[in-house]
Amino acid sequence: MASHTLSRCLARWHGGRGPSTVIVMHPRSTPSHVWQAMSRPGFLLSAWPWRAAAYLLTGVVAGVTVLVALVTTVAVGGVLAIVLVGLPLLAATVLVGLPVAAVERRRLRLVDRDPAPGAHAVPARPGPWSWYVTRVRERLTWRELGHTLLFAVLLWPAEALVVTVALLFPASMTATPLLLATVGDGREAKVLKQWTVTGWPAACGVAVLGVLLLAVGAYVLGVAAGARAGLTRLLIAPREGELDARLVELTRSRVRLVDAFEAERRRIERDLHDGAQQRLVALTMTLGLARLDVPPGPLADQLAKAHDEAGRALAELRELIHGIHPKVLADYGLAAAVADAADRSTVPVDVDLHLPGRLPQSVETAAYFVVCEALANIAKHSGASRAEVRGGYDGGTDGGSGGRPGGGPGGEPGTGRLILAVRDDGRGGADPDGGSGLTGLADRVSVLDGRLSLSSPPGGPTLLRVEIPCELTELSGPRGPREPSGPRESGEPRKSGAARTSGGASAVSDRSA
Repeated sequence: MASHTLSRCLARWHGGRGPSTVIVMHPRSTPSHVWQAMSRPGFLLSAWPWRAAAYLLTGVVAGVTVLVALVTTVAVGGVLAIVLVGLPLLAATVLVGLPVAAVERRRLRLVDRDPAPGAHAVPARPGPWSWYVTRVRERLTWRELGHTLLFAVLLWPAEALVVTVALLFPASMTATPLLLATVGDGREAKVLKQWTVTGWPAACGVAVLGVLLLAVGAYVLGVAAGARAGLTRLLIAPREGELDARLVELTRSRVRLVDAFEAERRRIERDLHDGAQQRLVALTMTLGLARLDVPPGPLADQLAKAHDEAGRALAELRELIHGIHPKVLADYGLAAAVADAADRSTVPVDVDLHLPGRLPQSVETAAYFVVCEALANIAKHSGASRAEVRGGYDGGTDGGSGGRPGGGPGGEPGTGRLILAVRDDGRGGADPDGGSGLTGLADRVSVLDGRLSLSSPPGGPTLLRVEIPCELTELSGPRGPREPSGPRESGEPRKSGAARTSGGASAVSDRSA
């Protein structure tokens, strides 16, 4: 098996300290399995021949143990089956491959360091019966049972034969001079109990031949151990198709969880908007009307104070509802919501976002909160005087960006993706471990199979780039645009808007400080 090269570069920028050391993992100097070890010149002087011998010897011991346990279990279960007591024991025999496979996965590390994890499914319900039914329905359980039967009947005798021929016979020949000096009183010695050696020259010659055979036997042990490990991995390791099926199921379940989470967010936002907010509005109006009916005095002052407090509570609740799931995002899409977020930012933000239509709700929500968190980080940590949000939708027809801002190569043909780039002219040095929320942003994007990259050298600028694979759910219709709405201070001019062209929807914002 050819060796493979694993190279991985990990870099992280630290505020004010420059880039951290780039860690490069070079190809491993030690082989990962016995086949790789045999292809190198130092095999005979390494520990791999001894590991191969230990693997085969422990296989003989384990095989004998499995054979005795299997025969005993079947015999006892068959005898007791007459009175129905042995039927559960016979039923449990089907699962005898599970512990054997667990032991084999541990023994496999002697000659193959690559992991061979089990891929048994988690039972749908707790309890022994659910666990038993789940195991019986799995293909891996039956493959492990077949491996156990093959192990108990055929494999361990073959391993014993290989160890005897490749290790014990040459070792016995190498010890011929010692046998001649001790057992044979210097006159004669038996070689493998077949040939008689009567002199020291012949004994030394047999010993030299034994050493040569030991060298050859080391490779025989390696080949036998490698073949045995390969067969074990074939039978008890999960197949590629099974792993793909589990990956597909995990992906689908993750999508269902994301959709359920977004639906719950929208429900909470709707309940707050239609319930608590309406009550606070009614309370504020009632207090306002009461102020009109009360003459000036201490009671009027208390009503005025309560009216102001109710107004502030209403404003805070509106901000909370907007943070949970902004209505402008649900009604008018990502472009308008990003323009609205830029309008709220304390740092002037230029927005140039081109979208030909609506995206899936989970993608729009994730992208919106990524932009909001990035703008919040810019306002809190960067010291920037200006920021910009650019991006668009790449339909993936040519594998490029389609001419959209923020696009780039790397997309698969026929696979669309949303591309966002948030840039600021601040001090740079963004640290993912510094509590700035960058790790949370990466987690939010990765749930949708997206990618988040950060470039923030000390001194700036900082560039946060997000790519999320998605498809359009609907194209832009003929309905005119609506200016993003949101609370702002009285008298503050709004210089952001949404413009729609025949080529798609575009939100352009240029908010002055």
